[in-house]
Amino acid sequence: MPSEPLSQKEIEDRLRELPGWAFEDDRILRTYRVATHCAASALVAHIAVVQDELNHHSDLTLGYDTVRLAVNSHDADGRVTEKDFALAERVEALAPAHGAS
Repeated sequence: MPSEPLSQKEIEDRLRELPGWAFEDDRILRTYRVATHCAASALVAHIAVVQDELNHHSDLTLGYDTVRLAVNSHDADGRVTEKDFALAERVEALAPAHGAS
């Protein structure tokens, strides 16, 4: 069953709870900075595990000392849904353990 897209107001309200996240091009986005490339790689691996647990995957980009997520729901025609915020919240919870800011 497809997910229901959130309204613009719902997205804005939810983003207030997630500092550092933004809404752009029908996605919620966040870039994390870490100390080293190894730390960035470890963060990506940890996020990949969470994505598999949730069966919900983002566009995940690894840079030298950055990790970028861009999240929306393919089953909602590429719009933002509650599943996207569930993933964002899980990532926010694990990022500090990797020294991410």
